[in-house]
Amino acid sequence: MNDDKAIEKLSGLIDEAFDRVFGRSDDVDMITESNTFAKNLPSVSTIYESIEDYTATTGKRFRMTKEQKELGLTREEAFTQTYGETN
Repeated sequence: MNDDKAIEKLSGLIDEAFDRVFGRSDDVDMITESNTFAKNLPSVSTIYESIEDYTATTGKRFRMTKEQKELGLTREEAFTQTYGETN
């Protein structure tokens, strides 16, 4: 009998999680929270002035891609290719 209650409880938690993630819930607060989170993400087209600026803004270390390494680019060149201005 306790196993049935545990399964029912777990099933309810899973259903609730899926409802929140896939927008099948009427919970307005969760939708507002999701929208606020998305607005705070940096846009893909963000231009950083330098590797130091990128690190200060994102809190992450800039990493070169495998392709950039194979092309023999320096970190600065790879950074400019990824985030620099395209004139």
